[in-house]
Amino acid sequence: MGAGVTQNSGGGGKRRRRSRGRSRAMSEINVTPFVDVMMVLLIIFMVAAPLMTVGVPVELPKTAANSLPSEQEEPLTITITAEGVVSIQTTEVPREDLIGRLRAIAAERESNRIFLRADGAVPYADVVQVMGALNRGGFENIGLVTDVGGPALDAPAN
Repeated sequence: MGAGVTQNSGGGGKRRRRSRGRSRAMSEINVTPFVDVMMVLLIIFMVAAPLMTVGVPVELPKTAANSLPSEQEEPLTITITAEGVVSIQTTEVPREDLIGRLRAIAAERESNRIFLRADGAVPYADVVQVMGALNRGGFENIGLVTDVGGPALDAPAN
């Protein structure tokens, strides 16, 4: 890749004295460092690209999913029993009072994360209505709690 150094003897009968260390400048660009840097950047982007995807964590009842990481604050949990009774932590709350109590709780908390536990027998419409109340109450980060260790979706049913 390097350019050769040429020296002209000058052909005129007079001998030119050669200077030591003087040669013509190399006129080619050495691209080897550029290729090395590009290969390193390519590897970094190949490793980092899968980590940059954003997903929506959704957990369904009876899955083999991992648990969510713990927080500094005690997690707030809403529970819907099979009978349709809604509870904040362990206190039963009438559905018409749910939004007002959630707004009061949201004003005191730093985190807007809340966990929703619903019995498998509760109709989907009831769960969605409570999720809407949670959203109107100031909680936008809703985690659905499941029974970890149940059958996975791809497992054959017995």
